[in-house]
Amino acid sequence: MKKKNAVGLSRLTLAASAVCMPAAVHAESSVTLYGILDAGITYVSNAGGAHQFKFDDGISYGNRIGFKGEEDLGGGSQAVFVLESGFHLGNGQLGFGGALFGRQAYVGLKNDWGTLSLGNQLDMTEEFVYLYNISAWASGYAIHQGDFDRMNGDRLPNSIKFLSNDFSGFTFGGMYSFGNTAGDFHEKSAWSVGAHYEHNAFNMGAAYTQLNNPFGIYAFDPFAMIGVHTFLGQPTVSVDPATGEITSLYSSSPFPVDKQGAFAVGAAYTIDKLMLSGNFTYTTIKGFGQTSHMQVYEGGAAYTFTPALVLYGGYQHTRFEGNHWNQGSLGLHYLLSKRTDVYISGDYLRASDGVNAVIGYSFTPSSSNTQADVRIGMRHSF
Repeated sequence: MKKKNAVGLSRLTLAASAVCMPAAVHAESSVTLYGILDAGITYVSNAGGAHQFKFDDGISYGNRIGFKGEEDLGGGSQAVFVLESGFHLGNGQLGFGGALFGRQAYVGLKNDWGTLSLGNQLDMTEEFVYLYNISAWASGYAIHQGDFDRMNGDRLPNSIKFLSNDFSGFTFGGMYSFGNTAGDFHEKSAWSVGAHYEHNAFNMGAAYTQLNNPFGIYAFDPFAMIGVHTFLGQPTVSVDPATGEITSLYSSSPFPVDKQGAFAVGAAYTIDKLMLSGNFTYTTIKGFGQTSHMQVYEGGAAYTFTPALVLYGGYQHTRFEGNHWNQGSLGLHYLLSKRTDVYISGDYLRASDGVNAVIGYSFTPSSSNTQADVRIGMRHSF
């Protein structure tokens, strides 16, 4: 999750209040070091046909270390930058395909209207809607099926982006990601637009993000992502006739997708200690001359028993190519301090018959149409 209290959850997060450690360069400039560390033990009921206990990290919040800075240019303008690395706490390796600053890397200018920036940057679905994925507040595994709708908080590389300041509760933005393909301006390009409104206890956001020829960490492996055996009319697995063992056909070379367009809208309302939240996403995927649509309906709530103890719950219903998925998630978080919390969470997923259930594109697909997990973890921010 991230920094902006788009759904009134500031009291529920540590990452949103990461303590700054400024190192002043001179009176008009500053640089801040920040980070999040998350680790724990997870039990999975069925991962490829067997129970699994695993050390896992970056689940409640993605592990990161970053630097952000600004310089006063005068006249109400500032130069700004962010460099942010994602990594695995268990082995120290970089995430995001091994990119040094895979989470964020940009430089830009900021004034009274907003920020214009260039680099590897968060898309508008992340800026304005993904916090309404209430199930993921309960369990970091509970992203929408396959993250086809990009509600997991995703980035666009090689992008130019404008994000407005807050105008009476209204913010908006747009961005374009260059494909950098010689002779074809369209290939591997992407764009994203969105807006958000907040007034008292109510807030809502909407965004649309489109990727042309998704590649890299956003390429498709349909069986690993959602456990289906066909996708856009094409087989996705091979089955050993002797053992019944299933092998993905796209684990090493991605499934070719021409277009991925995701619309998302979400809203939340807070009543004293109770926050209600919901969202709907509609994703279009094109390839092999076929077009399919995924719909996700999600609702849930967060209840603050005390400033230190919060219970989250969420339910998701997903439909795609005649299949459906139903998933419930719960999570209890206890803050030991403003920087440190411990938590326990769990998910249960049931898919259509013939689909190998996989929660959040996080585990080996189940050998059946159900999968469950339980996790105990700890998170610290600085």
